[in-house]
Amino acid sequence: MQELVIISGKGGTGKTSITASFAMLAERPVIADCDVDAADLHLILSPSVKSSHAFRAGHEAVIRAEKCNGCGACLVHCRFCAVKKSAEQTGKPIFSIDPVACEGCGVCVYVCPEQAIDFPERLCGEWMVSDTRCGPMVHARLGIAAENSGKLVSTVRQEARRLAKEKDHPLVIVDGPPGIGCPVIASVTGATMVLAVTEPTVSGEHDLERVLSLTRHFQIPTAICVNKWDINPEMTARIEDTARQAGAKIAGRIRYDGSITQAQMGEKAVVETDAPCVEDIKAIWNNLGFT
Repeated sequence: MQELVIISGKGGTGKTSITASFAMLAERPVIADCDVDAADLHLILSPSVKSSHAFRAGHEAVIRAEKCNGCGACLVHCRFCAVKKSAEQTGKPIFSIDPVACEGCGVCVYVCPEQAIDFPERLCGEWMVSDTRCGPMVHARLGIAAENSGKLVSTVRQEARRLAKEKDHPLVIVDGPPGIGCPVIASVTGATMVLAVTEPTVSGEHDLERVLSLTRHFQIPTAICVNKWDINPEMTARIEDTARQAGAKIAGRIRYDGSITQAQMGEKAVVETDAPCVEDIKAIWNNLGFT
């Protein structure tokens, strides 16, 4: 089993459109959407959810009002301003925990003399296993203001790999998150290959350099492709030279094509249309060597 992860140094470079097209071109893939903070691959592949699972990570404090004596120790020791004090009732102040502000450190639980604060595991979101027209898909939804997206990414990848091994699928295609932070690291470690998608702009060039530094650190074979290359051919050539010097493979270029937006609006992968850039995407797929 092999694993191809598509990432980008910044958002909006087109990696999700490319991932969806690769999913259509590959033979019996398992697809994983690891951009859990802003998942959108489902908008193109229209998955039919077969199972849904709660994702719990970290803890949050919850004050049991009936046991609280109103001493305020939790308020004094909370450095994240998560403890809120409301008007007094029956002669004592009422305290509560703001779940958004709570960092789950547990200090309030430790200092409470009445043991009136529970510390349950935090519900951070959910992950799903679905069917799509090009194969099984594992994807997730991180809760509002929830953390631990790196752990959720790892959960999605592990389930995708399990499905691939169980059903003898030869390839896992991962739509990774943008940037170089924890969710990206969780997406790329141990992958067969990374494809970094960039665009010919100053920010695209800068962020690609950071991505290449990351994959080089983890010794992951990396290829790049420049989307909308024809809006700045000189910058495209410079980006490709920089990538070669960093040891990356040049997988190809994709022309600027307004048909990509039309494909998205129609809930289609680009390669399901007759857009001019389809031949560019197919050439990149062939150059990656997963056919």
